[in-house]
Amino acid sequence: MKKSNLRLLLTATLALVLTIPSAAFAEKTNQTNLASAKPAIPDYQDVSVHDPSIVKDGDTYYVFGSHIEAAKSDDLIKWETFTNGYTTPNNKLYGDLSKNLAGSFKWAGEDDSDSKGGFAVWAPDVFWNKNYVNKDGSKGAYMIYYSASSTYIRSAIGYAVSQNIEGPYEYVDTIVYSGFTKESAKDANSNVDKKWVNTNIQGLINSGNLKSENDNWFNSDGSYNNNLYPNAIDANVFTAADGKLWMTYGSWSGGIYLLEIDKKTGKPIYPEKDGKTKDGRMIDRYFGTKIAGGFYKSGEGPYIVYDKNTKYYYLYVTYGWLGADGGYNMRLFRSKTPDGPYVDASGQSAVLSGNVDNSPYGNKVMGNFLFERRIGDPGTGIGVGYVSPGHNSAFIDSETGQHFLVFHSRFPQTGEMHEVRVHQMFMNSEGWPIAAPYRYSGEKLEKVNRQALIGQYQFVNHGKTYSGDITESVYIELTKNGKITGDVTGTWKKTSHNEAEIKIDDSTYNGVFVRQWDEVSKSYVMAFTAMSNEGVTIWGSKMEDMTDKEIVQDVKTDLNLGDTANVVSNISLPTEGTRHTTITWKTSDSDVISATGAITRPEAGAASKDATLTATITKGKFTTTKNFVITVLPYKENGLAAQYSFEGNLNDSNAQFDSGIITGNRIDNTGGTISYADGVNGGKAAKFNGASGIRLPNGLISSDSYSVSLWIKPEQLTQYTTTFFGARDSNNWISLLPYGTGNGSTEVWSGSSTWYDASIGSQIKTGEWTHLAFTVDKDAIFVYVNGIEKYKGTGFPNIFTTANASFSLGVNWWDAPFKGSMDELKIYNGLLTAEEVSKLAQENK
Repeated sequence: MKKSNLRLLLTATLALVLTIPSAAFAEKTNQTNLASAKPAIPDYQDVSVHDPSIVKDGDTYYVFGSHIEAAKSDDLIKWETFTNGYTTPNNKLYGDLSKNLAGSFKWAGEDDSDSKGGFAVWAPDVFWNKNYVNKDGSKGAYMIYYSASSTYIRSAIGYAVSQNIEGPYEYVDTIVYSGFTKESAKDANSNVDKKWVNTNIQGLINSGNLKSENDNWFNSDGSYNNNLYPNAIDANVFTAADGKLWMTYGSWSGGIYLLEIDKKTGKPIYPEKDGKTKDGRMIDRYFGTKIAGGFYKSGEGPYIVYDKNTKYYYLYVTYGWLGADGGYNMRLFRSKTPDGPYVDASGQSAVLSGNVDNSPYGNKVMGNFLFERRIGDPGTGIGVGYVSPGHNSAFIDSETGQHFLVFHSRFPQTGEMHEVRVHQMFMNSEGWPIAAPYRYSGEKLEKVNRQALIGQYQFVNHGKTYSGDITESVYIELTKNGKITGDVTGTWKKTSHNEAEIKIDDSTYNGVFVRQWDEVSKSYVMAFTAMSNEGVTIWGSKMEDMTDKEIVQDVKTDLNLGDTANVVSNISLPTEGTRHTTITWKTSDSDVISATGAITRPEAGAASKDATLTATITKGKFTTTKNFVITVLPYKENGLAAQYSFEGNLNDSNAQFDSGIITGNRIDNTGGTISYADGVNGGKAAKFNGASGIRLPNGLISSDSYSVSLWIKPEQLTQYTTTFFGARDSNNWISLLPYGTGNGSTEVWSGSSTWYDASIGSQIKTGEWTHLAFTVDKDAIFVYVNGIEKYKGTGFPNIFTTANASFSLGVNWWDAPFKGSMDELKIYNGLLTAEEVSKLAQENK
């Protein structure tokens, strides 16, 4: 897949006391009524490992992922990392990373093109190969197959071995290359000659393993034909029923391929000549047999699991783009043989027939969704859901028989933060694995009483299409007479001890009922998961049985408009609570705030104004009301709001705000140190040591019209490191980055419901003073460098909708602190003109 070095955010660290269950998911004997059980409450400890590949060693589960991250667990619930990323030398997995993997890095992955200034080592797969012959003649080694990449097509798969699953691994060979050209050529920011003779292909020809190169590898202009052939990444090695070893790999756009692996050496057994399978799929002399995708359609992260009970090989592939707006979603196919053909529940081949829409192909295991917590529901927050879940591995525990789906996911309203998730999977009556709606908590598949299934549910239909949109839950009811009513209608029944048969429209969904832990309500709830013969997955989560009167009261108790005493922007007034409870609004003074939440702020210098909003809450025959006193603050006078000149102190020389406070390496940490150095105008400047920051007073900005001006002199540039940072909360913020996202350009970066990159198109220099300024007027933003406009755009989010936003210099909640100097920070109410910004850039120079 085309990866990018996404920001790694802070993850929660929690403790857990829970024993892993021993019952197999498929067993239907010796089962008891779950209602009599007292399951433990899970206490998750989460980790960020992108593209996780799972393997079990003894009693310990491991996940290995991109960017040399890995973690381990003894229960699939409490995880801990043991790696140190791209650190080198003394890399936990590879020792001297640069030296050890030099054989692969000659082609891609180190300080080259998209990996300029760093490394790009992705998506490894680890397993124990008892047949591998080590250098000393002994047998058995842990093998790690990794990807090194420099562009979306120029990559390589290599492997290394170790006697310890946690490494260090010693490089052996690089076995598959992609992105090569017919004649000499180079990518931007690269010195690598991409001509095919610089891969291992020439050596294979010399040794007689290949007769020659394949002209079809190249387009008419000599470039790499990635319409038909793969990006050489995302390797997964598996053992077939007959003991043979196979490796599937590849990423869009040319498709997913398969090669047999020599068990003793770990090297591929190349087909040597081109051909076709019996069903017409491509066999390439070098890349192997095509088993999925192609024709420039998304599809990556292949993973194959053999199930000895069903005697099927299950192929997982992820469609879409991995970012929070990319609609990443997992698909599933199966085959009776390791080399295919792989088909979905409708019998459609995983290999595309041409340049077609790929969304109808493959059982959709999971996509963007949200079991939405609405007003009146138990718990806090917005609910439980995933954004771009994908690049999964899968695992069948040989001791318990349980199936697990292991993947990374982003989450609604949290940007690019990602964590590992594990869901148990259950086999439906058609022989297809289907994922449980909630993450694994130690649940067992037990006998359930039909009476316990009757009631209202949150319902999610994952469909087959995909985009960045989130599918939100709707309401249904499973009635005692076998009907489904509510937002979706149909019929339902329980078959056997726990199996579900659900009919909606003209589709029949087969699955299971299982009780699971709901992290929002902090309780175990009845749930179901089922899939149709069209490959569509549906989920349900049972809600507490309540009367309309109880629901209305819960909505009233839960209804909250936030800080109503310091209102500076329009208020979003909810019109619906849980289970379609209606909420209507009236205002006592529409000149202050309307019945739709639109405010009219008094002019600067005027007094605040008050009004009362009244909510009427109705469900069935029951109604109640709730009042909110709203205080709307006046506009602030345009002009200078605060000025921090750092003349040996952290005072606001404009005397409107408190002094700054020294922090540690995060906005809320203590223990840092700020010194003072020569400033830009002959005075002093604040000097940041790379481990400290400054917490500024709350409320510096409380408007959608403001300007920020400051001088910075970086000693070093680190991606995502902030200079000026402001946030409504941890999910809504702006950050002025000297070394920004993407290609590293200096930018104003904002994270909110959508990401915004206001990039200047270049990167400022270290060791010299640069004046940076940005102005925001409603949704318009302008960015200036040394008084010259470098960016302007619209659609910028309104972050400061509160009078109590947080602000800092040099630190935020997640990233490496700033190292260098800052001077003359000025915050303005209102929009500065281009002429005014130019004057600021000149007056201190």
